[in-house]
Amino acid sequence: MIMLTKDVAVCIRAVDYSETSQIVTFFARATGKISAIAKGSKRPKSAFDGPIEIFSYGKIVFSGSSKEILATLTEFEQQPTLSNLRNSLPALNCCLFGAELLNNMTDDYDPHPGLFDSFTQFLQNTGNAKNKSEMLALLILFQLSLLKEIGLRPVLNACVNCKKDFHTGWSGSYFSSSANGLICRDCEASFPDKMSLTKDTVACLANLKLLAGAQEKTLDEVERILVYHFTELLGRRPKMAKHILKS
Repeated sequence: MIMLTKDVAVCIRAVDYSETSQIVTFFARATGKISAIAKGSKRPKSAFDGPIEIFSYGKIVFSGSSKEILATLTEFEQQPTLSNLRNSLPALNCCLFGAELLNNMTDDYDPHPGLFDSFTQFLQNTGNAKNKSEMLALLILFQLSLLKEIGLRPVLNACVNCKKDFHTGWSGSYFSSSANGLICRDCEASFPDKMSLTKDTVACLANLKLLAGAQEKTLDEVERILVYHFTELLGRRPKMAKHILKS
């Protein structure tokens, strides 16, 4: 007997498999990340309301769930889109970057309902953002929520080495991926991978509420730190990073 699983999910990757079918990756609320074949999805009268696009969202039914084999998508009841991303390339790039990190940093069939909620809210908010600074702030907050959910959130309110609490009077501040957090000037010599931070940047990292009013150059530096950190964690630079960071 074929076991069917029902869930609510958002598509985070979709590639063509044949002239009529696709391989899709969903992040589902109760199941976690799944990869499935959507047979016939590209046909005009498919059971999935046409080809499945990235960030499409709704109720799914799938069978044959296993880490070793592709699941088979049997139903996808698409709901109204989460966000209006097609009208803004910066917003689309931010969401594509978030989806890439979500795909690369999570394991198949490892549910994270809180992360699902954070991601779908991130898509919605980014689609409604008024400017690039707001988009960057939303992306930074999502990246930190992703790191927290998978148990890798960096220490951002104290020196991770000597445990000294951060304050604006620090004479110098750094971020070390190997240490997974902030490093003060007294400890920086022990961490050759460190990156120096401006006062505004470290203040935003230590108090995330400051992101909302930060200048774009400060948000760019915070994002550069996070891209460096994800690069170290993954062992490769995320593909979408080049579309987010200024040259």
